[in-house]
Amino acid sequence: MKLSYQQTQLDNGLRVITCAMPYAYSVGVGFHLAVGSRYESEELAGISHFVEHMMFKGTERRPSPQALAAQIEGCGGVFNAATAQEGTVLWAKLPRGHLNLALDVLADMLRHSLLLPEEIEKERRVILEELAASQDVPEELASQLIYEITWPGHPLGRDIAGTPESVRRITREAMTAYLASHFSPQATVLSVAGDVDHEQVVAAAEALLGDWSAASAASFEPAPADGADVRAAILHRDTEQTHFILHLPAFSRRDPDRYALGLLHTVLGEGMSSRLFLEIRERLGLAYAVDSHVVLLTDTGVMGVYAAVAPENTRQALRAVLGELRRLREAPVAPEVLERAREYSKGRLMLGMEDTLAVGGWLGRQAVLNHEVLTVEEAMARMDAVTVEDIQRVAQRVIRPAGARLALVGPHDPAESSAFEEMLAEEL
Repeated sequence: MKLSYQQTQLDNGLRVITCAMPYAYSVGVGFHLAVGSRYESEELAGISHFVEHMMFKGTERRPSPQALAAQIEGCGGVFNAATAQEGTVLWAKLPRGHLNLALDVLADMLRHSLLLPEEIEKERRVILEELAASQDVPEELASQLIYEITWPGHPLGRDIAGTPESVRRITREAMTAYLASHFSPQATVLSVAGDVDHEQVVAAAEALLGDWSAASAASFEPAPADGADVRAAILHRDTEQTHFILHLPAFSRRDPDRYALGLLHTVLGEGMSSRLFLEIRERLGLAYAVDSHVVLLTDTGVMGVYAAVAPENTRQALRAVLGELRRLREAPVAPEVLERAREYSKGRLMLGMEDTLAVGGWLGRQAVLNHEVLTVEEAMARMDAVTVEDIQRVAQRVIRPAGARLALVGPHDPAESSAFEEMLAEEL
């Protein structure tokens, strides 16, 4: 059965998108907002994440975290939220028949959070502990470091949760002002998937959110052009492994080449049949964890490679990674390799669409961030259109020594960073 969707825009700009899955026992509901850490000033870094936490601390009608949780969990449901660089999502998944409850609770959290001073101070301590915990996880440190040197001095280069200093500065007044200026109906998509009727969802959204006043569209600072001086950075930690991440500059999520990039990344480092896994883990035995990833944003993006290896094997592993990247740039992949990557990607997409929350998330993210909503079949058709020539052209577009950035966390002297910079220049 093909998954189709319906979409309606309310007078205040809020968009409602639904996907009917009449066979499903659950309903997935998500409020997707075009607001995240890159919308923040340095002074208030982390405020999006802080506000997201505060939505769970009580509303006018449900004045405590327990009262909110009791409503959702009382019927076996789950709910949560997440903040990213360009988006925030507040979601719930409940047994079918409880859609109106989910909409009522989530809309209440979104619009009527109390932001009680005593709860703000408690949650501030929680977030400071969250930031402190990341300092004990070397792969998280590597991730923070690579973003800092990829987009230095820019909101994209900061931790989504902010810094201890900025979190301590955030006041209730700042939260109230941020909610008023950044959380608005025209920046919000309500996505619902399950055994639902579109017109009934629209009517419920109108009743709960129709009086939500539109605000001026929030904006963010454009991503800087490549030009940072630091190509490689080392953070010394006495760890058993070296964790390294390599970033290569890519392009926006709206670029026509994004499907070719996705398949290029699959060939390179997704799954146990990828080139990085076969070369670095299976043939060389250098790493347990090695993979690639792609991050696409509104105006920029990266393709990255992560690996964790014994410190004495760092250079050998990095050299092997660079060799695989160079091979992708210089030689076309075999047609059968592309076909395997294509079927892998299509299969993963289809498997994910059996869950109502995943379907709602798929539609909501597209609507709020891409301003284009594809069906699964349309997305797979775009994958089918990618050719061997497209893969190599995109590889040549992305795999460039001048844009490469490398972050390492482990028992290394930071003075070694210049040697790693030379390796990037010489071997990529």
